[in-house]
Amino acid sequence: QVQLVESGGGLVQAGGSLRLSCAASGAAFSNYAMGWFRQAPGKEREFVATISWNSGRITYYADSVKGRFTISRDNAKNTVYLQMNSLKPEDTAVYYCAARLTATSRDRSAYNYWGQGTQVTVSA
Repeated sequence: QVQLVESGGGLVQAGGSLRLSCAASGAAFSNYAMGWFRQAPGKEREFVATISWNSGRITYYADSVKGRFTISRDNAKNTVYLQMNSLKPEDTAVYYCAARLTATSRDRSAYNYWGQGTQVTVSA
């Protein structure tokens, strides 16, 4: 079992930055590929970014965030991060951290473990 807890959400003006953190416990963190998803009211939960297991050498991003967001991991801290720069109002959503063994995936159904989410609100 893996428990995931997101933090770092908040209110930011357009063009600003936030760094989300996801702290994992309960299993060997380095064995899991990690992902970030987001969900706005009335919309489906959508893929944001994913990072490969162990070294985290492989990353993938949704086209909507590519070049603005960066996913990274620190296995010593059992934590995955999402650095969000140049934020836009359309980035407003609840952001969820997810984990799976072992390969990266863009499909939310492929992830076995989910955090409770953290709200990100970007004002114009």
